[in-house]
Amino acid sequence: MNKDVAKSINKKLDDISDQLEKAKIAEYVDMMHNRRRLLYVNFLSGLARGFGMAIGFTILGAIALYILNRMITWNLPVIGDFIADIVKIVTDNLGGRR
Repeated sequence: MNKDVAKSINKKLDDISDQLEKAKIAEYVDMMHNRRRLLYVNFLSGLARGFGMAIGFTILGAIALYILNRMITWNLPVIGDFIADIVKIVTDNLGGRR
């Protein structure tokens, strides 16, 4: 029975070893010890995040302005004038560029 237990333990250890290799724990630990690489990877991820936020905000802002422009044409009594003022302020601040 001791041989069966030893085989079972060896199988479990092999499974755990395979899972750790798949998780790339060794690469993560190496990166944590290499400060330059860690700073470089974090810097690049920060740039990508910032660029993504800027592009996303620009697209959402354009969609919002487009919807507001469409709402003006619906001639809603109070809301239409308010939205027209907002769109006019935005276009004036952009210098009339589109």
